[in-house]
Amino acid sequence: MTVPNGGTDKISILCHGFLSSKTSSTNNALTRMVVGQGIATFRFDFFGQGESEGPFDQITISLAVEQAHRAVELMKDRGYRYIGLMGSSFGGLVSILTASQRTDLTCLALKCPVVDFAEELRLEFGDDGMAQWKATGTIPNIMGGLDRIALHYAFYEDALRQIAYVPARSITAPTVIVQGDQDEHVPLHQSRQLYEALRVKKHLELLPGADHQFTKGADFTQMTQVIADWLIQHLSTTQS
Repeated sequence: MTVPNGGTDKISILCHGFLSSKTSSTNNALTRMVVGQGIATFRFDFFGQGESEGPFDQITISLAVEQAHRAVELMKDRGYRYIGLMGSSFGGLVSILTASQRTDLTCLALKCPVVDFAEELRLEFGDDGMAQWKATGTIPNIMGGLDRIALHYAFYEDALRQIAYVPARSITAPTVIVQGDQDEHVPLHQSRQLYEALRVKKHLELLPGADHQFTKGADFTQMTQVIADWLIQHLSTTQS
């Protein structure tokens, strides 16, 4: 947790991406940007990632959504009245599903969110790769490492039950989506279809030429600024 001097009843919960951690560059940048505007942040590691216990090969989307719900409840127990939820990629899917099941979030921010992880994995691995995953219980390191990573095929089977387009219709929190139009992992049509499904105040920001990691400095700066502005706009206008 990072809390502004003098305290606050406003907080952003930051959900990291797949094979990442609570100390991701996005989470760190957003923390710096919103804490100066009187908004605390809470960052946590999903099951089996970063400093969280548990074997990564047993992670599922359902388990991660349960963790996100518990994070919201923990912050409410600590006295935070206005809560923004932000998710990156896999954390974006978790955030969509979590927000669709709650009415107590002030706003939602999504960085290149996966909406249908099962589709993304099929596109990423192809038929042969999916068959190899099912046979070996391992996947390629989609973040670029050479070694295969142990992950139960049950992750994919769970992902088929956690497609977020229909749940998104139930979201009550104002929502922003930011994605690069050259994203090499999350299909652009997922964000567009998600945007159409949302029935709340919403904004879709497509960054020309930006990839999944927003590796160009200007792209990263623009992405974090759009998200920080959304969080600040909605959390700062609430009444303490």
